[in-house]
Amino acid sequence: MSDGVQSTFRELIDAGHLQVGDGYRTKQAEHGRPGFPILRVAEVLDGRIDPKFGDFVSAEHRAAMGSKISRAGDIVLTTKGTVGRVAMMPSESPEFIYSPQVCFFRITPAGPLANKYLYYWFKSEQFWSQARSLKGQTDMADYINLADIRSLRILLPPKSTQQSVVSVLGALDDKIAINDRACLAHEELARARFEEMRIDVDDESADQVPVSELIEFNPRTPTIRYEDAVFLEMAAVPTSSARVMDWSRREPKSGTRFMNSDTVMARITPCLENGKVAFIDFMNDGEVGVGSTEFIVMRSRPGVPAHLPYFLARSPRFQGHAIRNMVGSSGRQRVGAAQLAGFPIRRPDRDRLLEFGDAVSISFSHMKSLGAESRSLTNMRDILLPRLMSGEIRVREAEQIVEGAT
Repeated sequence: MSDGVQSTFRELIDAGHLQVGDGYRTKQAEHGRPGFPILRVAEVLDGRIDPKFGDFVSAEHRAAMGSKISRAGDIVLTTKGTVGRVAMMPSESPEFIYSPQVCFFRITPAGPLANKYLYYWFKSEQFWSQARSLKGQTDMADYINLADIRSLRILLPPKSTQQSVVSVLGALDDKIAINDRACLAHEELARARFEEMRIDVDDESADQVPVSELIEFNPRTPTIRYEDAVFLEMAAVPTSSARVMDWSRREPKSGTRFMNSDTVMARITPCLENGKVAFIDFMNDGEVGVGSTEFIVMRSRPGVPAHLPYFLARSPRFQGHAIRNMVGSSGRQRVGAAQLAGFPIRRPDRDRLLEFGDAVSISFSHMKSLGAESRSLTNMRDILLPRLMSGEIRVREAEQIVEGAT
């Protein structure tokens, strides 16, 4: 794959093979509904879009926004702050208006560039070797401007070769996506079981107890005695599912400690409002992890299903209570564990609580297995990608590796 045509993005743009643009700088007077949700940097994750539908630009300004309205198949790249997160706009997505810190790439189908090949190229060392020298050129946050992007150089092998690379890497991504959908289905069913118990209902006539009777907040956790502890960043905590898919290890200094079967929940704005909550089940038995000081840890008391705190933390009424009890200056508001411990819930029926625990444990066990497989597939994709892009490994060799894994 080292054979190919070396080109700059500017050359591709001038030849009509590629359209590149940044987002629309909205004015407050243009905000309103019905309209287009603004896609911001925080909503572009690695490989997917996670929209929050916070701000909208009124539809009456459509003409002014022009090409900066999203289209299916657009490749989007974050270019300020967290530079280099890339995703493709799915076919079923609503139309977005791109924010100025998001750059979009729109490929002409008849040109020499295969659409998803560019998506994978942005994940490769070919891109990052150039981006690293560009993004830190100012004293402010990391930033790559449009002029920088147009100057990027890309080696384009024959389009048939690009499509073969996409096919190999896409097979891994497709299997990961299937696992993700299965996990989502398991979690939705478990959430329905939680709601059927009607624990989190606003009914003063019901037999109510403070949630602290079932759940311990920021429980005592053993001191970490080893130097290489699991570390969970706030950025790795999901906003709409239970599973943590990315963590690291480092020396355990300060931070919030947690163990398997705990639930961690963000306590600071905007992470709390965004729904950052996770169920911890990825560590070794007996291991203690450490994470952001902005976590609240929730742990089931003896006899209470381990997964109950997670579903309570995801419930709209509990999240609303947490948000209303935040204090502090604008932009740095937090809620404390003490404000959550008194949250009133309906006393659960013991038999139904045990049935819930048994059923959800089975679902989460399967989700854990699927998550481990997806993590392995992701590692394989990330190993194959640079080797395919550089020509170190041929497509046929990669296909055989992928066939054995999927």
